[in-house]
Amino acid sequence: MAIDTISWQGDHVRMIDQTRLPNERVDIEIRTVPQMVEAIKTLRIRGAPAIGIAAAMGLVAALRPHLDDEDGFRERLGEYADELAAARPTAVNLSWAVERMKEVARRHPDMAAAALWERLEQEALAIFEEDRRMCRRIGEAARGVIRDRAGILTHCNAGGLATSGYGTALACAYVAHEDGKRVRVFADETRPLMQGSRLTAWELMESGVDVTLICDDMTAATMAKGEIDLVIVGADRIAANGDTANKIGTYGVAILAREHGIPFYVAAPRTTFDFSLPDGSRIPIEERDPAEVTHGFGAATAPAGVKVYSPAFDVTPARYITGFLTDAGLLEPPYAESLPVLRDPVAS
Repeated sequence: MAIDTISWQGDHVRMIDQTRLPNERVDIEIRTVPQMVEAIKTLRIRGAPAIGIAAAMGLVAALRPHLDDEDGFRERLGEYADELAAARPTAVNLSWAVERMKEVARRHPDMAAAALWERLEQEALAIFEEDRRMCRRIGEAARGVIRDRAGILTHCNAGGLATSGYGTALACAYVAHEDGKRVRVFADETRPLMQGSRLTAWELMESGVDVTLICDDMTAATMAKGEIDLVIVGADRIAANGDTANKIGTYGVAILAREHGIPFYVAAPRTTFDFSLPDGSRIPIEERDPAEVTHGFGAATAPAGVKVYSPAFDVTPARYITGFLTDAGLLEPPYAESLPVLRDPVAS
């Protein structure tokens, strides 16, 4: 069920332009840092794990024309890395991946440019492959919480399009489907950019998983009707205490789940956990262009000149989270005791 969201082509990055879905699938090629920064900022590539992979690969692609510049290669590496890391502030996977690439250069201070470029290429591919393994393990971690015929609500898109190709929250549904469980996924629209309706619904239909689309304001009614057995969402950054930043609207879904006695799970690889932040109050929240609210997909939906508040993410307090579905398994409260296992290196 993996989707070819992003791939390395030897000298450039190829990825699906997610702004064109679901109407058409268009692959784009990235060779420069400005191209990759634009792609990340405009959500041609999005999802915390995916933009980390994209930045690592984009850095390698951008450095390829400079292999003969022994004096300037490392300087450009630092400049390009900083530009990529600043493309979006909330998802920790982005800065994590860029820092990992910079560490390769620090470990080999005397290596020639061509040899260092090859090491960087290997590291970017390793980040990609590690994410694939982690996503699969996340899906397997949910086996004990998803029963046959379960109704699963998800918010935004945390599937193959948001990762190396298999997903985090949707990996749980994919593994259940592969196991023969007849799961039903409810995808809310996820306004204002409709990642749920445009991306999650498309991806699940392509994979043959039963999916029903609902408007964001139908969530409470759908829960009250008894259609939802559990909620599984992804994450963009998780603080040391378990407070979780995810697409705007996630906090509200968590409150509704609590009110209706529905388990609320967050599915994320260890690369999304930021143990440098004690709690969610320290997570930087990106604000988006007001036009995404007032002129969504080109049509005016609000009066000209109206003030707009458009945060891309909100923070769900850890007390609303039943458990974390991770590549290290299901981690449950108390999170001060369970989450530190994720500080260990990624298993091969």
